[in-house]
This record gives sequence, C-alpha cells and structure tokens, in this order.
Amino acid sequence: MMTPVTIQTIQVGGGRPLVLFAGPCVVEGRDMTLRTAETVRAVAGRCGVPVVFKASYKKANRTSGHAFTGIGMDEALEVLREVRETLGMPVITDIHSEPEAAAAAQVADVLQIPAFLCRQTELLQAAGRTGRVVNIKKGQFLAPGDMKYAAAKVEETGNQRVLLTERGTTFGYHNLVVDIRGLSIMRGLGYPVILDATHSVQLPGGDSAGERSGGEPEFIFPIARAGAGAGIDGLFLEVHPDPARALSDAASQLPLDRLEMLLRQVKAVDDAVHSHA
Repeated sequence: MMTPVTIQTIQVGGGRPLVLFAGPCVVEGRDMTLRTAETVRAVAGRCGVPVVFKASYKKANRTSGHAFTGIGMDEALEVLREVRETLGMPVITDIHSEPEAAAAAQVADVLQIPAFLCRQTELLQAAGRTGRVVNIKKGQFLAPGDMKYAAAKVEETGNQRVLLTERGTTFGYHNLVVDIRGLSIMRGLGYPVILDATHSVQLPGGDSAGERSGGEPEFIFPIARAGAGAGIDGLFLEVHPDPARALSDAASQLPLDRLEMLLRQVKAVDDAVHSHA
C-alpha cells in the first residue's frame, strides 16, 4: 500500500494528479532563478499541474575541481527562500552533509539526497530528523528494490515522508539507462516515485574535454512520456533559459521554452493511463 506524501498542499502519490518538480540545476544568481521560477509556475498553472520549484544551493559533485559549485550556501538559500515566500512555491533542494540538513530545512519543503549519497546513513538520518519531506535519488549503482534500505533509514527517525526518484542506472562507461520496470518496483515498496528525465540523459564525465558530463537531451521527451505511461507520481526536470550557458549540467537541462510542450505531452499520457485504470 502506497503512502502519499504532502508537500504544503500538494499530494504526491495515491492517485492524481502528477506533480512537477522543476527548475535550474543550481542557483546561479537571484534574477535568473526568480525569472525561471515565475515561468515554471506559469507553465504549470496553464497545464493544471501542481509544481515544486527545484534548484541546488550548492553543487558538491562536479567532474572538475575547477567547476562552478554555487554562489555561496547562505546567499543561495536566501534566493530559494524568496522563491518560496514571494512566489508561493514549495522548494526542493539537495543536501550533501549532515550539518547542511538543518540549515536547508529552514528554507526547503523537501530535502533531496543526491544519487551518489543515497547509502549515506548519517545523511539520511539527519534529513529525516528535520521532519521535512525527504526525496532520495536512486544511486546509479543500485537495483530499484534496494531503495527500501535507504528509505528505512529515514523512517527509523520517525519521519514517514519519503519519496524515491529514478535517474538512470550505470550502463557501461559514460552512459545511463532508465529501466522502466524500476519505476513499478519502487512504487511497489510503498513510496511515491518520481522520474528525473533530465539527469537520466546524462553521459557522466563524458564530454570531449573530459571536464564535464555530457548529455543527450533529445531523449528527455521520450523518457518522460514513457515514465508517465508507467504510472509515475511526479516528473523531475532541470530547466534553464539557455542550457548552453548553464553553469552546471549544461548538456542535459531542458530549454525552458520547451517545458510547456513536454508537460502537455506527459499530462496527456498520464490522463490516458488513469482514465483506463
């Protein structure tokens, strides 16, 4: 039996509707973040889809030690606070260490555990103790069914508000693949499941220069539609006004001006699935 999770007034899981989690990979600055959030909110509103704004206040996992990691934790969290309070949007953001959990929880409605850290016991427990919703990204190295152990670490703190996110599985060097069966397997564990259709098209560490992850964004649309057909509870997308100039994940973010087209397609598939359920 699935246990739905509520984020402010938005219910994730337990039926309808599909929830969108969207925003740029990282807070690059106040103006761009707020403009993007306004556009995401407007698009979601036109499509009739509940939305949670996504942006990391820090990118701790980069291919190169010289890559952009953020504008500073305190400043970035203040930008996310402004999105939440001014635009009225719930916020989801990554945490990377136990001390970050309490600080991020002062701003974010959902604390996200990055895929590479999904087995870190103390990090999961710290996130759980905040009482915030905890979204655990499935490690690229894990079988879907093994996510029950990560979720249990959060639940052992008394926090039952857990989401699981698929973001592709390692398939040889510089490649990820989405096993659609995994979405059903993770939902069968009793948790709402989200599909990250943008990180799933990454080619980790795979660009020609060897200093950043590559990507195949042309597959975002088919992966997202396939996930909706499988019955996901939420769709996660990193979107950017100009992905080529993005300071993180430039090769795999969805252009912001294509968000509405994708969301309408995914919603149509989701509607069809549920109309025949």
